[in-house]
Parts: sequence; C-alpha cells; structure tokens
Amino acid sequence: MDILRYTFFQNALLAVLLVGVAGAIIGTYIVTRRLVFITGGITHASFGGLGLGFFLGISPTVTALFFAVLSALGVEWLSKRNAVREDSAIAAFWALGMALGVIFIFLTPGYTPGLSEFLFGNILTITHYDIMLFGGYTLVLSLFFIIFYRPVMYVAFDRDFAFTRHIPVRLIEYSMMLMVSVCVVLTIRLVGIMLLMSLLTMPQIIADQFCSRYKNILYLSGILAIISGLSGLFISYYINVPAGACIVFVLVILYIVTKIFVWAKRYRLPV
Repeated sequence: MDILRYTFFQNALLAVLLVGVAGAIIGTYIVTRRLVFITGGITHASFGGLGLGFFLGISPTVTALFFAVLSALGVEWLSKRNAVREDSAIAAFWALGMALGVIFIFLTPGYTPGLSEFLFGNILTITHYDIMLFGGYTLVLSLFFIIFYRPVMYVAFDRDFAFTRHIPVRLIEYSMMLMVSVCVVLTIRLVGIMLLMSLLTMPQIIADQFCSRYKNILYLSGILAIISGLSGLFISYYINVPAGACIVFVLVILYIVTKIFVWAKRYRLPV
C-alpha cells in the first residue's frame, strides 16, 4: 500500500472515481439509446484532432475535442435530416478522423511524444490539472442530468413519446451528444482510443442483466465502473501492465461471471 503515498497514484484514483460517475451518466444514456456505435465513431474521429494537435504543436486534447464535437453534431444533424443513414454518417466520420490522424502524425517532424498515451491510455500520467478539468466537467454533467433527468430519460427510451410530451427532444439530443463528445476526449487518457468504447458500455451491459429501471442501471453501472477501475489500477501496478487494459479486462471478467450467474439462476442450477 506504499504506492498510495505517491501523487501520481492519488491522481489516478481520483480519475477513476470521476470517470465512474461521468461514465455512468453518459454510458447509461448511450446504451439505452443504442448509440454505442456513435460513441466509437466519435472516439476514432477524435484521432484526427490528436494528429492535428501534434502537427501544429498545440494541445492535442483541444483539437481532439474540436473534432469530436464536430463529428458528434454532424452525425446527429445528418441522421435527423434523413440526408444519409446514421450508420453511414458514423462510418464516414470514423474513417475521415482516422485518415486525417494518420496523415498529420506522419507529417509531424521528429518523434511524436505522448501519442501512445492517447492510443492505449496511461492513467498514471494524469496530472492535477487533468483532475481539475475532469472534475469541472463531471460537476456540470451531474447538474445538467439532475435538472433534466426526466427529459433525458424519456428521450433515451423513446424520442417519439418524448415529442408527444412536448419535451425539447432535439435540444436534449444535441446537448447530450456534446456531453458525450467531451467525456470521450477527457477519458481518452484513461484507457486510450482503442478501449474507450468498452469502458463506457460494459458496466451498463452488466447492470442491465439485473436492473430494468433507468435510475437503477445508472447507479449500479457507476458502482461497477468504480470497482473495476480501482481493481484494474491495483492489478496493473502489481503485474506492470497498462491500467486501461486491466480495467477493461476486469469488466469483461465481471460480465462473464454475472452472465453465468444469471443463466444458472434462470435454469435453477446450483450457484
């Protein structure tokens, strides 16, 4: 437990707690609305922003956020206007972001430091400034969700029903897509582009096996995200492997165990 004395590990623990809260809110919404593929598109589209940031010598997080927000709002706008199918729009932004990212990375002179942290994640490099930034975002997201809980829930389950209740559906959708984009970019440093989609969906998939109410899925997925985050962090320290991969691996193991448990209870097998 001596590792708890180090500042970088304390920052990592705080990051896991904040991501657990923000990921529970964002993940429950995208899983309920079946927007998992959109999240993957936003995540990979932001790679174009990362490459642009490295090429221009400015903060990759800022440019990645710019690309993520544009791609999220672009997909939402195109799909709602019936100009193009939603999955086609996602694939286009996904491919464009990855292609631009690769081009900018190769055009960047010299070695590109920090790129692997965004691709594969390195939670131990998170700074106090990152914690403050994500803490502010989590606070804003939580306040927004508390104020608009019912409209968000209605839109997540059935947007047509929400229209009949005179809920500003488009405003809620665009606001939540903006929140999803920011969450994706700020969480990239935790597990990386390759594994981010799993972190925002696996806790909800596990919780969905035991809960049917939106609020219960939200709470349980948050608890699961925090438990798996802390477990993966300590496991990664002891076996010296990337923390992001360990966190996702713990989530997958939890899913397999709970799936077996649910299956055994359904067929009345001893567990």
